[in-house]
Amino acid sequence: MVQTQVPTAASPAATAVAAPPDRRVGARDRRRASVLPYALLAPATIVVLAIIGWPLLQLVILSFQEFGRAQVFGRPAEWVGLDNYARVLADPVFWEVLGRTAGFAAVCVAITMVVGTLVALLLQRLPAPFRILLSVGLLLAWSMPALTTTIVWGWMFDTEYGVVNQVLRDGLGLAQFDRHSWLIDPMSFLGVAVVIIVWGAIPFVAFTVFAGLTQVPGEQLEAAALDGAGPVQRFLAIVLPQVAPILVIATILQIIWDLRVFTQIFALQDIGGIRAETSTLGVYIYQTAIAGGEFGEGGALAIITMLVISVASIALVRRMLRSDA
Repeated sequence: MVQTQVPTAASPAATAVAAPPDRRVGARDRRRASVLPYALLAPATIVVLAIIGWPLLQLVILSFQEFGRAQVFGRPAEWVGLDNYARVLADPVFWEVLGRTAGFAAVCVAITMVVGTLVALLLQRLPAPFRILLSVGLLLAWSMPALTTTIVWGWMFDTEYGVVNQVLRDGLGLAQFDRHSWLIDPMSFLGVAVVIIVWGAIPFVAFTVFAGLTQVPGEQLEAAALDGAGPVQRFLAIVLPQVAPILVIATILQIIWDLRVFTQIFALQDIGGIRAETSTLGVYIYQTAIAGGEFGEGGALAIITMLVISVASIALVRRMLRSDA
């Protein structure tokens, strides 16, 4: 009879089975796993610091200097500390422009998010051929350069030959819009600017929200419908909580873009607006630094604008993270 030898505690086989794992190998793997994300992010971080960080540092330095036209032609810049910031904050025109910019951005963001979300819901409901047609139209609107868009809309609101005045006067019988000038009055000027900016921003919001809507499980919507929930109830209870992070991110981006809008306002002012009564922060910075030659004050204005945008963005991000927790 052949007997099978069972490994004893002292045998090599038992020793090999009972030997604990090498802790040094596990520690090395953990260190590699913790370092790997930073190693992967390092190239992109270096590029961002080179492209964004260095100009931002130069802008901060410029905001603490007396830098005008004389310094452009070689005179050394004089350090003035916080004088540029003090002059900017003591200027009532700055606060008027800041309030106008905040109100203008709030209106643009609100209309863009509401209309963009409605267009996304429409894209979800439309049959495939009409969805493709609408998507192509949105892409065409989104791809047009801001300057070209502003010029086209300026022609549409032209006093003499604008199609808007013709439709309101001849189509709707509103005689008060005969040769009506939309860009002379500051409120109607900003209204035209809102139309231009919202028209160009809706496609981004619509496509972003539509991408989020495609990820909402259809089973949940069907179950809610069987339970008697209407379309509005299903949207508020199921769809909105799941696309809320996307809406917050889109809102943050719209706030950033609308607070620093420049091209549309500047081009409309060239067509017929009054600069002193219609400038936003982006145009005001240009007027101070480039047109006025006060680069130090312009740098201070740019830093203040960046801080305003950062505070608004951080507040929304913290609210989003708090709601997710």
